[in-house]
Amino acid sequence: MEQTWKQAKAAFAAIAVPPIAWLFLFFLVPMAVIWAYSFGENTGPITIDLTGTFANYIRALEPLYLQIFLKSLIVAGITTLLCLIIGFPVALAIAFATPKMKSWLLLLIMLPFWTNLLIRTFALIAVLREQGYVNFALEWLWNNASGFMTLIGLQPFGEYEPLTLLYNNTAVIIGLVYVHLPFMVLPLYSALDRMDRSLMEASLDLGAGHMRTIWSVVVPLAAPGIASGILITFIPALGAYLTPDLLGGTDSQMIANVIERQFKRANDWPFGAALSFLLMYLTFIAIAAQAFIQRKSERRG
Repeated sequence: MEQTWKQAKAAFAAIAVPPIAWLFLFFLVPMAVIWAYSFGENTGPITIDLTGTFANYIRALEPLYLQIFLKSLIVAGITTLLCLIIGFPVALAIAFATPKMKSWLLLLIMLPFWTNLLIRTFALIAVLREQGYVNFALEWLWNNASGFMTLIGLQPFGEYEPLTLLYNNTAVIIGLVYVHLPFMVLPLYSALDRMDRSLMEASLDLGAGHMRTIWSVVVPLAAPGIASGILITFIPALGAYLTPDLLGGTDSQMIANVIERQFKRANDWPFGAALSFLLMYLTFIAIAAQAFIQRKSERRG
């Protein structure tokens, strides 16, 4: 005879208390301290007076920081859109692959998680730098094209000029897409793999083309996976620190880099805490929007 947790409170408490205590001590308490700091002000090199002031939040709404927030939102939005455009066909291909091939493809998607993010970012720097693999390949193609044009009597190209692919906004977006693409592919695959494929067959039998079937049948059925993928891609991209720091230049910094400077270099913890919680409030808004869209989709279904 099965017992509910109410009938076995001691066993339930023994299992539940340790993780709840860990969450409380090492997540909620530190978050509460940082939240309290956001209403304080520096009174010395290492002292903060919790005065209850809103000056830090008012300062965070100055045009300079609002512009950085807006830029971070745009970069995270572009990253999420590119991950969706690239990830949807990849997830669709994995969902329709054979069981054996599906396992290998999923392994390839998850393989980057086995390597430290710092190492992956330095590897990307080696690919994108002026003496990197991208410019090396383009220079080889350029020189061979010039040689071919010389053979057929045409004016060859001039000397190849390496492309500047690092330390700009483009490099930051490329790096963020590279890092966060698996976060988009896995939820999409999970939704597509559970899809009723007879609906696709019915759509094709009734005369709809493949693109019309994907747009009118597959995309609506995969909507929960799309919403989840957008959420878990957008939020980490919005708070990304390492990728903009290593791949971006002085004009490519995002809000997480500004927060880092407040805690480390400027030693202005109250202002850094205020910026951190504004970022967290944006995260809560994104989660609430995703929950609203999902609830609305379930009601229509």
